[in-house]
Amino acid sequence: MTPDPGTPMNDLRVSLVQGATRWHDPAGNRDYYGELIAPLRGTTDLVLLPETFTSGFSNEAIDKAETMDGPTVAWIMEQARRLDAAVAGSVQLRAEDGAGASKVFNRLLWATPDGGLRHYDKRHLFRYAKEHERYAAGRERLVVEWKGWRINPLVCYDLRFPVFARNRFDVEREGGMDFDLQFYVANWPSARAYPWKTLLRARAIENLCYVAGLNRVGTDGNGLHYSGDSAVIDFLGHPVSECTDEEVVTTTTLQAAELAAHRARFPAMLDGDRFRID
Repeated sequence: MTPDPGTPMNDLRVSLVQGATRWHDPAGNRDYYGELIAPLRGTTDLVLLPETFTSGFSNEAIDKAETMDGPTVAWIMEQARRLDAAVAGSVQLRAEDGAGASKVFNRLLWATPDGGLRHYDKRHLFRYAKEHERYAAGRERLVVEWKGWRINPLVCYDLRFPVFARNRFDVEREGGMDFDLQFYVANWPSARAYPWKTLLRARAIENLCYVAGLNRVGTDGNGLHYSGDSAVIDFLGHPVSECTDEEVVTTTTLQAAELAAHRARFPAMLDGDRFRID
């Protein structure tokens, strides 16, 4: 269950959990990330874990994909309850597609302390690593409400596709905008760190919103190195917080009044193009 849309929009505390995910070790990763986030109880509103945080970004992990009844879904719901905060991250999960066929999705889970659970299936599958040959693509964009904020969760490669990520404006909607915060959970290798940093800023500027990007660190089982570079970016494209290439948990407070003032002062959304995503 999500909060009432009329909930006042106060400042929001967002925690980036930039960890070194263990390769193909779901139980070990649940223990590892559980220890990292345990101290956050009472100090945060939203906890972000990396993409595929139970296995690393691996096509081979598909063979051990869990279901929605598996231990990781139960774990993330329990973490939300313990922390009294929303917790989000993606895992490989097997589920039925729209036609009733069993498929594996790169599924972002959104768990809230009241027992609520939503999900978003990664739409843009990373062709360069042949993700599209093994996993099923999602179709629907997700916007959730939390602590008075409208939030749009996306996954890694989605960052490169601004049309799907566009913050649309509807004059009849309270507040007008689709969302106030957009976040990306990722396994984004250091070889492409510059696009990661650049596109996070672009999405924040064009969407007149805060953007959080949460990446992993370390080297995975494919020999790919990850430099982290997790960040929270404000609506002007300025970093509010930035991480380097080390394991770290950091919490940033997003300023609701500053976001509202910027939109009032610079209402570019009123000049945006109307379109529909198929």
